[in-house]
Amino acid sequence: QLQLVESGGGLVQPGGSLRLSCAASGFSLDYYAVGWFRQAPGKEREGLSCISSSGGSTKYDDSVKGRFTISRDNTKNTVYLQMNSLTPEDTADYYCAATTKTVVACLRGYGMHYWGKGTLVNVSS
Repeated sequence: QLQLVESGGGLVQPGGSLRLSCAASGFSLDYYAVGWFRQAPGKEREGLSCISSSGGSTKYDDSVKGRFTISRDNTKNTVYLQMNSLTPEDTADYYCAATTKTVVACLRGYGMHYWGKGTLVNVSS
C-alpha cells in the first residue's frame, strides 16, 4: 500500500516545540519533493514548507519562516518538520504530501501525488 504517514503531533504549551515526521511506505521518497501543510477548523489549507527530492532546496511560507525547519533523511524514507516557538495560532491538523514538481509548486499544493491523513497539533496552556 502506497501511503504517507504523519506522526509527532500532540499537545504542547505556547513557546514549545514539536517535531513532525512523514514516513513513506510502499514507495521511495527519493524522487519526490515533500511538503507540509496544515488546516485549522474553519480555515483553508495552507502550505507551510517544501523540500526538494535531494534536500538541496527548501521553501517556507512567511508565517513559519524562522520558526519551522524542514529536513529529510532519504535513508529512512522520511521527511521532518521541526516546529519551534509555537503559538495557539499554529493549532491545526498537519499533513504531508509528495510531488514530482518543484518546491514552488509544492508549496501551493499543485500536483501532489500522495497525501497523508494528518496529525493534530494543539498549542494550548
